[in-house]
Amino acid sequence: MNKSPKAFLISDISCVALLLVFLFLLPAKLFKSPTSFIIEASNGNLLSAAIASDGQWRFPVADSVPVKFKDCIIAFEDKRFYNHLGVDFLAMSRAMRQNLKAKSVVSGGSTLTMQVIRLSRKQDRTLWQKLYEIILAFRLELKYSKEEIIGLYAANAPFGSNVVGLEAASWRYYGRDAKTLSWGEMATLAVLPNSPSLVHPGKNATRLIKKRNDLLDKLVKLKYIDQSTANLSKLEPVPGKPLPLPQNAPHLLNRFKVERANLKINLTRIKSTLNEDIQLKVNSILKRYNNRYRANDINNISALILDAKTGNVVSYVGNIYQPENADLQSHVDMIKAPRSPGSTLKPLLYASMLNDGFILPHTLIPDVPTQIAGYSPQNYDLGYDGAIAADKALSRSLNIPAVKMLQQYKYERFYDKLKKLGIGTLNQPADHYGLSLILGGSEVTMWDLANTYMSMVRTLNHFNTYKGLYNPEDYKQATYFETDKKESQDYQRNSFLDHGAIWATFNAMEEVMRPGDEGLWEQFSSSQRVAWKTGTSFGFRDAWAVGLTPNYVVCVWVGNADGEGRPGLVGIEAAAPVLFDIFKLLPNGKWFETPKTKLKKIKVCKQSGYKAGENCIDIVEELVPTAGEKTTDCPFHKLIHLDRTATYRVTDQCESVTNMQHKSWFILPPAMEYYYKIKNSDYKSLPPFMAGCDISGGNNVMELIYPKNGATVYIPLELNGSRGKIVLNAAHRNQSSKIYWHIDNEYVATTTNYHQLAISPPPGKHTLTLVDENGERLVQVFTVLDKERKQKD
Repeated sequence: MNKSPKAFLISDISCVALLLVFLFLLPAKLFKSPTSFIIEASNGNLLSAAIASDGQWRFPVADSVPVKFKDCIIAFEDKRFYNHLGVDFLAMSRAMRQNLKAKSVVSGGSTLTMQVIRLSRKQDRTLWQKLYEIILAFRLELKYSKEEIIGLYAANAPFGSNVVGLEAASWRYYGRDAKTLSWGEMATLAVLPNSPSLVHPGKNATRLIKKRNDLLDKLVKLKYIDQSTANLSKLEPVPGKPLPLPQNAPHLLNRFKVERANLKINLTRIKSTLNEDIQLKVNSILKRYNNRYRANDINNISALILDAKTGNVVSYVGNIYQPENADLQSHVDMIKAPRSPGSTLKPLLYASMLNDGFILPHTLIPDVPTQIAGYSPQNYDLGYDGAIAADKALSRSLNIPAVKMLQQYKYERFYDKLKKLGIGTLNQPADHYGLSLILGGSEVTMWDLANTYMSMVRTLNHFNTYKGLYNPEDYKQATYFETDKKESQDYQRNSFLDHGAIWATFNAMEEVMRPGDEGLWEQFSSSQRVAWKTGTSFGFRDAWAVGLTPNYVVCVWVGNADGEGRPGLVGIEAAAPVLFDIFKLLPNGKWFETPKTKLKKIKVCKQSGYKAGENCIDIVEELVPTAGEKTTDCPFHKLIHLDRTATYRVTDQCESVTNMQHKSWFILPPAMEYYYKIKNSDYKSLPPFMAGCDISGGNNVMELIYPKNGATVYIPLELNGSRGKIVLNAAHRNQSSKIYWHIDNEYVATTTNYHQLAISPPPGKHTLTLVDENGERLVQVFTVLDKERKQKD
């Protein structure tokens, strides 16, 4: 009987519906269980792992399954794996006969494909469920390749206790990657998923050995291995209790867990850029130093190495790792932690001022007692040089010259520059930090600091590569996982810092040391040229050292995660030795090429470091950043008039112009001169005026060193409870001159040679008047705080 068109239509729709059901039987993702987070080194070896959120050790599916495991599991579970479409009917009929004969389940006929389906479903297995699994197994075979199916099995099979998957089992039971296991070890693991009573290898060693040996014999029969290999494999011990997994980069692992979503990485496994050998050696170095520093209650230490050529992280040690000792807070990743940078930002200010035409490399910077709006910076050695070359101020890490430089550059401008360079922790307005910005008054992370210096290194390295242009890509942050990097060709004519300023800064950083610690430099000397800088935060809470070469940037931090300061926690003593031990691990390379087209040879006053002016005598030619042409001429060389014997200064009121000698003289302001000539014996003070010369008016002969005009001071109490005193300090060009001191128009005292005066004025505003024996006057005001006001502040 012929079917109607309607019947054909229903039949066709039913067939299509059944086909669609069959096609979509499998979910898009078979296994939805959480997986462990895994960090691999650049060579593929495991560095660190974290247990999955459900308490299981379950690694993500690997790219490939070791051949030994394939042979073992196929021989043990499914010897016709490559010849069926998900169901082995011969094996099923054999199992049914054996089970009926024994009146119990003694054999299974499930294929590996069917076991993958069973592992993914985790349901009670009724007869209907088993039939459904057969259909799903057939569908799995159509969707996945045989290699993918065995990969799914290897990643999700239970291996006892809380261990799931071959990779996790290999590390938990043998402490090695599965690819390195022997035939005996692999055979041991292959029999575990099939034996529920052997879920813990350490408890059933005899039964486990028998099962393993039976499998080895089967491998011989199937000609996977020869008899001698099997015999030797049977002599191998089976594993005991599970082993801890490696924790050689735990802080980077935690960082990856936090950042994975933003990085748009689907798997919980990444192949990092870390060099395994260097990572392990840096861990060892930090552990050695930490053991030493803990005697002084300094508990934490971290280090970061960046490859400037590739922009990759080479080593990431966020802290020592001792989770068993909670007091050490070793779980805190100090590479990400905001901390006071100490002096580590000083090279960035030096480079910025060179870049913007404020200074030349050797420009003299004032180094005298300074008070700015109640802020009084101090040098590390509590001394003063009067004036010091900018590069020497950087190499000695002097605080007062740094503050003077920032005062000239403007802290608002430097604040903006730091943000552009990549310092991302400046979350307050510029006024919040003020001039303290250059002395560690802000916070930075080691990550930002190291990346900023790496950006400078990459910029200078690419001087020739980009033919003098700049690539914004050089200021991108380092990456810690392998990715396809596509370099932008959007080159620019200008950048945040030009090649010449960076080159001059790195040259200045080669000689960095702290005052009083020159001897320590010798123990750090090596054949490798390193530009470096140390830093110490206020209260000895943070010790820093950052170093760089054309190939690498290394940053080290030492301190306490809880912020507790400790005596002796200074960069040169705590962090610098670690820095140079790390550099010994790294290969040597050539130094930076000189960016000649970004440097200009100009005439420089040798004595002042300024661009030579018309009165400069000793002139040298130096290569300086091109912006150096914009700097001012030397302000310290002035033409003076002497009598015919060149002994006295004169004016046209006391000496005929025809008898005068006109001579250029290096003249520093009185306060700078006062300290400068102590450390520079060749400094020549101005000759005195000839008797009878009228020198009144316009002669800068006196300067008050402390307090500065408009300053606010506080007079503390002495130990015995009495009110203390402040010491006024002045400088006069003629050291033998007398100064008559007046406070609020009342005479107080007279000083000669050393012009210091200890007084205890009452709280309030005061006028200080200084008069020398020639009638020169200097009038300034200062305010003394009362005790209550100080306590309130």
